[in-house]
Amino acid sequence: MPSLQHYLQKTPVIAILRGIRPAEISAVAGILLDSGITAIEVPLNSPDALQSIRQLRALCGDRAICGAGTVTNVQQVRDVASAGGQLIVAPNTNPAVIKEALARGLEVAPGCATASEAFTAIEAGASYLKFFPAGDIGAGAIRSIMAVLPPSVSPLAVGNIHEGNLAEFWAAGVRSFGVGSNVYTPGKSIEAIAEAASAVVATVRALQEP
Repeated sequence: MPSLQHYLQKTPVIAILRGIRPAEISAVAGILLDSGITAIEVPLNSPDALQSIRQLRALCGDRAICGAGTVTNVQQVRDVASAGGQLIVAPNTNPAVIKEALARGLEVAPGCATASEAFTAIEAGASYLKFFPAGDIGAGAIRSIMAVLPPSVSPLAVGNIHEGNLAEFWAAGVRSFGVGSNVYTPGKSIEAIAEAASAVVATVRALQEP
């Protein structure tokens, strides 16, 4: 399986489909893939999330990496792996979740908001850190935390991230992002999802240009 980094190098965005239902997955995933997004997560507090992940995995093939968000315990990691998920994203730092995901060959991005949580995640084996909620923590605080982290660790900014503040976090050194309600919310039209996804992708690609 190609690494999360492989996909984020193409487009450094994870689309978060909180609240999506299995009946919507095909249309929404198709729009996201066509926009250039190559990483997608379905939070486990969405309706029938594991079924959505099964469908998403079949739809994505090798075009994107996909998995689950809001993963908070070891059994959920096992369930996501059984559903074909490749990616575990958590809102918190739980060493048991990190270790279980890595033991199953899955990519994992635990949530953290402090230096202590970041180093706890790193000691458990994490190489990606989800700074959450990034919009509330602020780019300056994340920059300060990143200054003491090993350079091999890849930070992601998640939580109230949109095309209007991507440049601020990019300037702080963040190179990957999770976007949720800015792109998808239940009931949002396909046209609006396509427009929002395209705007985010265009913004990050402009930031990637030398």
